[in-house]
Amino acid sequence: MKRRASIRIPSENTGVQLLDFLCRRFTYHDRSTWEDLIQHGRVLVNGDTAFSPQTLSGGDQLQYIHSSPPEPPVNEDYSILFEDRTLLVVNKPGNLPCHPGGRYFAHTLWGLLKSNYSEDSIFFVNRLDRETSGIVLIAKTRDAAINCQKQFLAGTVRKKYGVIVEGDFPKGIIHADGYLQRDQESLIRKKQRFFYPDALKILPTKAKRCSTSFLLIQQYDGKSLVAAKPVTGRLHQIRATLLSLGYPVTGDKIYGVDETLFLRFIEDRLTDSDRRNLCLSRQGLHAEFLELNHPESGRSIQFFSHLPEDMAGLFGIRKACKNPLD
Repeated sequence: MKRRASIRIPSENTGVQLLDFLCRRFTYHDRSTWEDLIQHGRVLVNGDTAFSPQTLSGGDQLQYIHSSPPEPPVNEDYSILFEDRTLLVVNKPGNLPCHPGGRYFAHTLWGLLKSNYSEDSIFFVNRLDRETSGIVLIAKTRDAAINCQKQFLAGTVRKKYGVIVEGDFPKGIIHADGYLQRDQESLIRKKQRFFYPDALKILPTKAKRCSTSFLLIQQYDGKSLVAAKPVTGRLHQIRATLLSLGYPVTGDKIYGVDETLFLRFIEDRLTDSDRRNLCLSRQGLHAEFLELNHPESGRSIQFFSHLPEDMAGLFGIRKACKNPLD
């Protein structure tokens, strides 16, 4: 699968030669490089191979085919939980991005699905982090996507996650109703911090309300298996909340026992000792239940995914057994 950058030629550039347009608009290559790329068929105009003296017209579709650098390996072992003419429900493994981004393009759930579905029939309704496993809801029509997204925004979709944390999580239901904001003390730009509203006298302007309920399922050898039911749907909500409560997620390089693990991970400098401390090769978070109304029939539909083997194995749970989060 090739990466393609595409642009529609503005009307004011009618009559401009292709090579002149490329050199003025995209300065990351010099003139000789663009000439070489054109000669090797890496530039298309309206879907046809371009040539250097070609003159452009307003409305022309210009495409540049990028070279495809090697992508990191991923776990491609996804499965289909449900499919009809409007919905596709996928059980995503850990270590598989949903969407192209950064170093990942073909090695994504989107890229893998492209081999069986057309691009205009894949609309991701929800998405999971690369290291989070579980249920991904995909609409096969634009109308179905809009309908499902409205349900998510209205808060009527029921979700449940299984998560493994460090420490002995308290018994009973824990309601964490508070706010998320950027963790100002972290070296990681995207890291969030959860806090209760009475923790600060003045609420930060960029703080976002979040609410999650937690229930202890099982404890074993200093770790706890917890069911998490998010009411809101904020970025990193479950992971950030658990860390702030004092129970970092097992295997989590950002919200785990030591955030410097993430800094070493992105530089490919994790040691054997680091990997032993993580216990899992990815964060122990699994989207195991989803319930919403079908976009066509309006009937309630439920989807369920068993706890994956890497997480279940920490508690001696066999995948074929009844899921402990039921």
